[in-house]
Amino acid sequence: MRLLVVGTGSMAKSQINHFKAIEGVEIVAAVDTDPIRLTEFADHFGIERRFLSLDAAIAWGEFDAASNVTPDRMHHATSLALIAAGKHVFCEKPLAENYADAMEMTHAAEAAGVVNMVNLTYRNVAPLQFAREMVLAGELGAIRHVEASYLQSWLVSRAWGDWRSETRWLWRLSTSHGSNGVLGDVGIHILDFAAYGAATDIDHVFARLKAFDKAPGGRIGPYMLDANDSFTMSVGFANGALGVVHASRWATGHLNELKLRIYGERGSLEITHRPTDSELRGCLGEDIETATWRNIEVPAVPTNYERFVEAVRTGKQLDPSFRHAADLQKVIDLAIVSEKERRELTLLPPVEIVTVPDLPVPELRNELQVTADLETRPIAGEC
Repeated sequence: MRLLVVGTGSMAKSQINHFKAIEGVEIVAAVDTDPIRLTEFADHFGIERRFLSLDAAIAWGEFDAASNVTPDRMHHATSLALIAAGKHVFCEKPLAENYADAMEMTHAAEAAGVVNMVNLTYRNVAPLQFAREMVLAGELGAIRHVEASYLQSWLVSRAWGDWRSETRWLWRLSTSHGSNGVLGDVGIHILDFAAYGAATDIDHVFARLKAFDKAPGGRIGPYMLDANDSFTMSVGFANGALGVVHASRWATGHLNELKLRIYGERGSLEITHRPTDSELRGCLGEDIETATWRNIEVPAVPTNYERFVEAVRTGKQLDPSFRHAADLQKVIDLAIVSEKERRELTLLPPVEIVTVPDLPVPELRNELQVTADLETRPIAGEC
């Protein structure tokens, strides 16, 4: 598979390391509007072909698929251009800035018949995959309650860099620079983590979002720091379970931690993922009576990168697809509306109201006439 890289930032470096490790994948060209960044990236990875515009790369055309690692607000236009050229697309999350754009991309990809996948990276977590299989196998019984959290601390720690001075972080705090805050950035990950692990879909949402004061006047240079830093969300699932989902960049002591707890009638599971390790614990069978939790060993799973390559080779669409990511984007969009309107919103389609034609009603005699008839009616046995 000949792969084009569109965008050469830090996430592109991570992706290319994964793709280069897959047999049969060749990184044939890179695209970026910044010539210095493009040169450094291409030199580092030994990529010969370099383009300063996607149009030029498409005109060249000697590639089968593209990894779209552009900034969030560029995903829509760049992916549509690649799809129109008949190229398979592996897009970084979130798919788009809103549900309407995400669905336009979905419809275009499906109509063109190209493989389309979104890099929801935590699908690569083996304990999550194994937990889902246990849920689908019925080992937990009916799912009743779900808890999910995504905790980061880069607003109180410099472990990842200093957001006060580095634009690679500042844009994530500003809606005018294309950010939907922690909800749009990592919210899509934890929503997918929760729904995928519990093997169900979200159909109701009520959310609260908050951007805390971080600088005098709420601004650093051209960046208005108004994107949400924390969110809490209560959700309803299609399988009838209730759930609580939350995320924050103020989670002191948690560099990057995802946690999911799934509670069923016959057992419970807990998945924890950190940069250094992942684990799955369960409380099942007789252990329920003593609330004893045990570690569960899990096998390795294919990564998103490996499954995208497989999908292109076989022509078979695999998850997470554009359509799935669009559905998650709808949850995010409704969460923003929910915060503004302070009410729960549903993702379920509206109920169709069928008009029943008026039926003829027999004319009723008045009450006086009925009473008179009763008074004059013969009593049984009377002549």
